[in-house]
Amino acid sequence: MLYLQNLIYHPPATPQPILKAINLELKPQKLGLIVGASGSGKTTLLEIIAGLAEPTKGKLFWGKQELTPVHLQQLGGIVFQFPERHFCGGTVLEELRFGHPELRLEQVKDALQEVGLDHLSLTTSPHALSGGQQRRLALAVQLIRQPNLLMLDEPTAGLDWSMRKQLANLLAKLKEHWTLIVVTHDPSDLLPIADYCWTIKNGDLQAVDPQELVISQMS
Repeated sequence: MLYLQNLIYHPPATPQPILKAINLELKPQKLGLIVGASGSGKTTLLEIIAGLAEPTKGKLFWGKQELTPVHLQQLGGIVFQFPERHFCGGTVLEELRFGHPELRLEQVKDALQEVGLDHLSLTTSPHALSGGQQRRLALAVQLIRQPNLLMLDEPTAGLDWSMRKQLANLLAKLKEHWTLIVVTHDPSDLLPIADYCWTIKNGDLQAVDPQELVISQMS
C-alpha cells in the first residue's frame, strides 16, 4: 500500500508551491490514474514518488515503512513520456540487459512475454519497432527489475487509437501483478481500467470517482 501524507513541493525559485499538501492512498495491485493539464504538477508528483525529486515537506510510506528517495528508486520503476527516445541498446536483448548484464535469457523472454512481445527476435533494433511495441519494450525494461510499483507518464501520448487501446488492455493485465500509477492529460482510454482516480490542478490533488470522469468525457 502506497501512502502520501501532506506532501508539499516548493522549490525556492517558485513563488507558489508546485504541489500543495498532497494526500494519496493506493492499494496493491490497483491502478491509480492522475489526470491533469500540462503544468498542473502531475509529472513532478510522479518524479517524487519515483525518488527522482525530494519533497519540501511530507512523507511517503509503503505499508508502514517510511520511504526515502533511495527506497523509492528501489521500490518503483518509471516509464517516462516517449521512452523510446531514451533507448540505449542496439538490439532488444541489449536494451533489456542494459545495466543488468547478468540477466538470464529466460528472464528476458519472461519479461517480453509479460508485455506481449515474446514473438520478437532478440536481435531486432528497438528503433525498428512500432510506437506501441516501443512502449511495451519500455515497460518490459522496468518489469525486468521486478518493481513493487510501476509508474507511467503519459503512456498513450503520440499513439493512434488502436495502439492506445492495446496499451490500455496491457495495463489492465499488468495490474494483476503490479501496483500502477499513471499520469495523463487525456484519460479517455484509461478510465475504464482505473481503480482510483485523482485530478490535479495548480498542485492541488482531488480524489474523484472514475465514473464521474467517464461521464464528463462523454458530455
